[in-house]
Amino acid sequence: MITKVVNNIEEALAGVTSDMTLMFGGFGLSGIPENSIAALAKKEIFRLTCISNNAGVDEFGLGLLLKRKQIKKMISSYVGENAEFERQMLSGELEVDLIPQGSLAERCRAGGAGIPAFFTPAGYGTEVSEGKEVREYNGKKHVLELALTADFAFIKAWKGDTAGNLIFKGTARNFNPLMAMAGKITVAEVEELIPAGELDPNQIHTPGIFVQRIIKGEKYEKRIEQRTVRTRD
Repeated sequence: MITKVVNNIEEALAGVTSDMTLMFGGFGLSGIPENSIAALAKKEIFRLTCISNNAGVDEFGLGLLLKRKQIKKMISSYVGENAEFERQMLSGELEVDLIPQGSLAERCRAGGAGIPAFFTPAGYGTEVSEGKEVREYNGKKHVLELALTADFAFIKAWKGDTAGNLIFKGTARNFNPLMAMAGKITVAEVEELIPAGELDPNQIHTPGIFVQRIIKGEKYEKRIEQRTVRTRD
């Protein structure tokens, strides 16, 4: 039986080099590949183009790579929780491509589905549409958006089996299944790793054909980006 399991995080990251394009699953800090990011932050790998819904926070998530100035360009939809990101963007050290959130999701999904481009009304009439082809459909203007793919996609799932089949939990499902499809090499880190055949086929969110490497994460902090609680009476 085919096994996608790698023995350690170093094997999981094998082949990642400077100047590559990397995708990172997650939304805020929910469902981010914490172990992969932490390991990348210790490597001498620079000038990365990173595709992620957001850029983590200072001292955690992609904020670790930003701190070491390993990222050359960010392709994201929301970046408001990272002071270092803001500093690098305003100083011109970091190139930023901000994309409407739905368009970012669809560009990743399209990349995984082999669809090179699509038209969407999102962003028409704003800076997002500058320099892009515009067509009218059903009386409404649409902007041409190109699909996104990556050399590596790093994702995080709740459960996975040795064949790479994955189940995500709650909001951690977010961008992870889309990016799993769009990476030339997809690395999945999971909380629970079980033998192939033990997952209910009807519950699998991402089939193992989209995953090349799988590893059980060493530990997960699962930080909360913004903790909001009601005031006690």
